[in-house]
Amino acid sequence: MDKMLRPILELTVIIPGLLLAYLPVRTYLRQPLHKLAVWLLPLLAGFCVSGGVLCYTLQITTLPVLIFLLPAVMAVYHRTLRVTIWKSGSIFLAVCAVFACVNSLSRAFNAILTARLNLAENELWFRTGTGLFYNGICLLFLAAAWYPASHAARTMVDDENFAQTWYIFWILPLIFIALNLFMVPKYRNTLYTGRILQGYIVISLVLLVILVFFYAMFLLIANSLNKNARLMQENHFLSLQQARYENLRSAIEEARQARHDLRHHFVQLSALAENGDLDKIKEYLSCASSKIPSQDLHFCENQAADGVLGYYSALAKLESIPFHAKTDLPSHIAVDEIDMCLVLSNLLENAIQASQKTEVSRRKINVEIYLHYNHLLLIQVENTFDGKIRKKNDIFQSSKRTGNGIGIQSVRHIAEKTGGASSFTCDNGVFTAKIMLRLSKNNANT
Repeated sequence: MDKMLRPILELTVIIPGLLLAYLPVRTYLRQPLHKLAVWLLPLLAGFCVSGGVLCYTLQITTLPVLIFLLPAVMAVYHRTLRVTIWKSGSIFLAVCAVFACVNSLSRAFNAILTARLNLAENELWFRTGTGLFYNGICLLFLAAAWYPASHAARTMVDDENFAQTWYIFWILPLIFIALNLFMVPKYRNTLYTGRILQGYIVISLVLLVILVFFYAMFLLIANSLNKNARLMQENHFLSLQQARYENLRSAIEEARQARHDLRHHFVQLSALAENGDLDKIKEYLSCASSKIPSQDLHFCENQAADGVLGYYSALAKLESIPFHAKTDLPSHIAVDEIDMCLVLSNLLENAIQASQKTEVSRRKINVEIYLHYNHLLLIQVENTFDGKIRKKNDIFQSSKRTGNGIGIQSVRHIAEKTGGASSFTCDNGVFTAKIMLRLSKNNANT
């Protein structure tokens, strides 16, 4: 019974290894964690037990079984995730490299345990004590790596700016796996020749330390580069959105000025009417009407939100898009006016662009904006759409260019900046955006 347990213990390290591999990608699971654990843990346990029994029956080492078992486990791992094979494969190999180094240390520990037993035959598997040591070290490494793997490594997985990094990262763990396999002595007694055992322990420790050091350096460098790239991207977004806001504000001011000058137009029209010049009256009316928005609706007391809604409701009318807005906002809101206008303008511009590609009979835009308990600003925009919505890793892609949609990314950034949240869903031909902006604490009670 003891001999059958020994190969099983060597293979059970697959379970903590796979758990470690899931930490950086736990937000990309295709099914809830509890449902995944219900069938995956028994499956892994079955792999380990059946593989151990096979090793005992055929009197072979665990290496041939691992050669067939690990690709199967990796395939299961990848199928349970919504990431590319480059990411899942690199993460899986990274964990295998660490556990290969731990395996070398365990082999040295096994040699120390059997030094006084004077075993003549070549040991096929670790002793039971060594198997427990092997699993214990792997569990300790899992506990030590839990936080960095679920935070720093996850940040790198989430970032799409350096997707090409994953195309070459797998080479590093593969090299360390090969080095540890190369170190495996053909015969057990080789470890007792001269000072080979001492050197073997030192080399195993050095390989493990170097590997962990390389991982730490890679995470630091990648996160630093990703942070710089995100700052550059955010600055680019802000410059684009600032320009869009300035254009929007100019259009709104132009409309207000046109309405303000309306009384002067009446004076001019009265003078033309007194002269009885009907042609000039028609020409003047045609010129003046082109400068005044075709729709002048009052949506709420807040001038900034009212101006944005009025501007886009006029655009919607020109495109024969039914526009319905339900707003209840006071004149003063403790939120950055630019942020609020950028969120509204991005959502409404995307809604109008999507509606333009939709069949006329199905077109509609519904907007709802209100305060929630005087500390949250809730915005919901619904619009119909035809065609396909492109998504990648739950991120909506632009329909006008390759890559993520700038408008939605900008809205997400603003919501997160204020401590709020954003949600984007599409169902039955209706796209819904729900945005929550947290109001400033200093002015929330004003």
